Amino acid sequence: MSFNLRNAGDWGDDHWSGRRPIAKALLNDELPTIIGTQEGVYESIQDVKADLPPQYDWIGLGREGGSKGEFSAVFFNSHRLRAREFDHLWLSDTPRLMASTTWGNTCVRMATWVRFTDRVTGKEFIALNTHLDHETQAAQVNGAKLLVEELSNFGELPIVVTGDFNVPAEHSEPYEIFVGKGGLADTWLTAERRLSSTVATFHGYREAVPSGERIDWILTSPSVRTRVAAINQFALDGHFGSDHFPVQAVLELP
Repeated sequence: MSFNLRNAGDWGDDHWSGRRPIAKALLNDELPTIIGTQEGVYESIQDVKADLPPQYDWIGLGREGGSKGEFSAVFFNSHRLRAREFDHLWLSDTPRLMASTTWGNTCVRMATWVRFTDRVTGKEFIALNTHLDHETQAAQVNGAKLLVEELSNFGELPIVVTGDFNVPAEHSEPYEIFVGKGGLADTWLTAERRLSSTVATFHGYREAVPSGERIDWILTSPSVRTRVAAINQFALDGHFGSDHFPVQAVLELP
């Protein structure tokens, strides 16, 4: 699952305390093996950890360092997956410099990756989670290039990428960088079965927009089989857990 949690706003429908029970119900209904989250701050990350079953763990770092700022945290079921190594990088010309920005973006942007071993099959893979900039095209394009370069360092290991990319799938330069130069597959397009129709993944607490833009994606190495994909429109009493719909996929490693 890729799920933009929406930062802990303090106004109207945006207030995390009101959205938390809905997000909790959604996550416990689905119980994904991996959840790539965006925009969670330390408070809400800790809440999600408390709301999931005890076997769930997470890896992440605030984009401004330590617990400061938004996280691109990766939650995972530790009964199924063992985290072998991980790292964080900042989407800039100095990716190992904490909180760095060099492409004109006013928000710090980052990514977190984890190398996992599947405890059942023994297979290894890389899960990378990110959140591209929301307004600066140079930051979006260069961020995509940086991540593709980073992923090339993992050799033949299967790759799973989750994220809020802030640009539409199939119709943007960053998307072409990931699926063109990067050779990644869009699970929504390659899925053998879809459990939902195409809707805009950002909804702003309003009704879903049919055939709208998908700015939240799950991408994989071409060798990874996508059995099922979905855009989850879960709500309780007409209220949503976030201003984004989570996107999901059932994957089979090669």
